[in-house]
Amino acid sequence: MPATPALLDDDGCYRALAARDARFDGRFFTGVITTGIYCRPVCRVRTPLRSNCRFFCDAAQAEQAGFRPCLRCRPELAPHYSPWSLPWSLHDASATLAEQAARLLDEPGGWGEQAEGPALPRLAGRLGVRDRHLRRIFEARFGVSPLQYLQTRRLLCAKQLLTDTDLPVADVALASGFASVRRFNTVFCGHYGMPPTRLRKSLPAAARGVATVRLGLRPPYDAQAVMDFLARRAVPGVEQVVGGEYTRTACIPSAQRQHTGWFSVRIDSGAHQAVLLAGDGLRGALPTLIRRVRHLFDLDADPQAIDAVLDGDFPGGDGLRVPGTIDGFELAVRAVLGQQITVAAARTLAGRLAERFGEPLATPHGDLVRLFPTAQALAAAGSDALGRLGRGCQYFCV
Repeated sequence: MPATPALLDDDGCYRALAARDARFDGRFFTGVITTGIYCRPVCRVRTPLRSNCRFFCDAAQAEQAGFRPCLRCRPELAPHYSPWSLPWSLHDASATLAEQAARLLDEPGGWGEQAEGPALPRLAGRLGVRDRHLRRIFEARFGVSPLQYLQTRRLLCAKQLLTDTDLPVADVALASGFASVRRFNTVFCGHYGMPPTRLRKSLPAAARGVATVRLGLRPPYDAQAVMDFLARRAVPGVEQVVGGEYTRTACIPSAQRQHTGWFSVRIDSGAHQAVLLAGDGLRGALPTLIRRVRHLFDLDADPQAIDAVLDGDFPGGDGLRVPGTIDGFELAVRAVLGQQITVAAARTLAGRLAERFGEPLATPHGDLVRLFPTAQALAAAGSDALGRLGRGCQYFCV
């Protein structure tokens, strides 16, 4: 099993670890054989001896080798990275298939407890192959089986929720894909050698009812450019950017339920993190919300790859990212509304659409009072009602 990423040798990994270089956060993990613990390259503990270090591409590899996650640097906070990624023209079919399977396993919607049985054939069926073939190429590519990879994702998610929120352990188990608290306790204790409750922290009274989680990112990150982009396109009543903080309403599916509420995000550049606050209505959908926020703010991007493309064309553009979305349908609607009109006009039309067809929602943020319209609501709307909203909405009438 290749333990070191293809783009970094052991010596390069150790130099990045010794420098605590945040640009390499999530690119590799370091297992220390004298402690049995694996860390991010940004960990603030004393740098271990080179001879005691083992380097891994992914947290699942480190855990498969018998290492436990560090309680100080917390590997679950690291931005995601695939050191196996190559240009599509250089990929073979097996590598493409294995990486697509990994991306599907990263999605919290597929973390149900049944994943330890029927879900692997279902995943293979979705990719158009047999489960035995999928397991073989996945292990060849990542060094662990799909189920080992999935279990690491679920346990690290649970670890973050236990540490950062006051969610009951039963809710943490459910949100992380476990069918029962008993099963969750058994797996957690067996894997990490401690009960889940040991990670519980005393949260301040002000944090009760609002979950605060930190999401790692790789510097540099041009937070101002991202916030300016989102501010210019903020849909009235649904989202806003005030004082460098992005806030919006959302409907997030999780565990066969629809969770509605609000969340906000600000970038802590000094700590190389995004700070996510989620209202009570969205706490039950935190794993899915975290995944979508990472996509919205492009937190898993490789800034060196971006800079290599932009170098010379955008002087001084270090840290530029490509903002994403929290919902594919919403993005499609806004793309249609923006056809042949200005950004400001498209924003106005989206606000009218939300006011007319969005579900009302009470939030502590006075200007945020509606959810973005669902596909069902727009499908049920009459052509006359859509047409009256203005030019651009007529595209929904065909």
